[in-house]
Amino acid sequence: MYCRFVTFDRKSLQRFGWEILPHPAHSPDLAPSDFLFGPLKRHLGGMAFETEDDLISELGNWFDNLDVDFFRVGINSLLSRWQTCIDLHWDYVEK
Repeated sequence: MYCRFVTFDRKSLQRFGWEILPHPAHSPDLAPSDFLFGPLKRHLGGMAFETEDDLISELGNWFDNLDVDFFRVGINSLLSRWQTCIDLHWDYVEK
């Protein structure tokens, strides 16, 4: 099974009743997917793939084997980073 990424526009999010927070442009320290890339980089480190399909298969296996807590902890870590950004009046947040 592969992860399927879905994007929502502002109107779709508002229909769900979600509050939309302002997000400063080019703010990599606040990227929701940030918690994925370090572990993924470590997992793929040193691997070589003969074909694009081999890479896609490995990515699918990696995502399929992640525990739900991995995502819970990663998403919850955004809360403190976002609060720091708000406290700094949207100034750059260092990790």
